[in-house]
Amino acid sequence: MNTARPSETQEWVDSRVESWIETYKKAMLTPVILQLIAIHQPATVAEVAGRVTSTTGWQITERGLYRTLKRLQDSGLVASDDVDAPRTGAKRKELSLTTIGSQFLAGINANLIDPTTIAST
Repeated sequence: MNTARPSETQEWVDSRVESWIETYKKAMLTPVILQLIAIHQPATVAEVAGRVTSTTGWQITERGLYRTLKRLQDSGLVASDDVDAPRTGAKRKELSLTTIGSQFLAGINANLIDPTTIAST
């Protein structure tokens, strides 16, 4: 079986696209998490993790999610409350946006653009 290899140019393009996607994911993870919390608050960490994957298709590690949530809490954008889980009574965190978090998210949303909507002139 003869499997065609991509050309050197195509390999270069693919590599650049992959690099850009990873940078984009890192930059967009904060507003994605904030938006999901805003829509579903109070939201548990598990709910946020599941919704990140279901809405974006991105796989995020538990460690990466907890680091991002801690940074958002330390920045005063997200608040968490320990609540008893139904039936088990185990503690779980419920996340919500603070007033500052809502203002921050509104500022981000006001400045996002979708390049696919740019019309040629």
